[in-house]
Amino acid sequence: MAGMPVWLSTTLLGLGTVFVGLISLIFIIRLMSFLYGLFAGKSASRAPAPASTTAPAATSEPIENRQQFVAAVSAAIATVMGTEVSGLRITSIKKVK
Repeated sequence: MAGMPVWLSTTLLGLGTVFVGLISLIFIIRLMSFLYGLFAGKSASRAPAPASTTAPAATSEPIENRQQFVAAVSAAIATVMGTEVSGLRITSIKKVK
């Protein structure tokens, strides 16, 4: 690297170091995944099967003042989108838990 400018050799050395590190990281992750698959397969065969459980059905509670709630949600969405409320069409509102 005697005839090469310092900035170019520094750039190439930095890029080479980053790519070698990333490629090493890929191989380490693949090795760990392979080893985990080997050991998890053995321990899973000894463990009893978990009992299947079903989630209880979600009960929806009625929203008090639904019209006001829909108006507030519409106004908030219109403000974020930068449009008029009349340009929105809200088809459903569901409660997220």
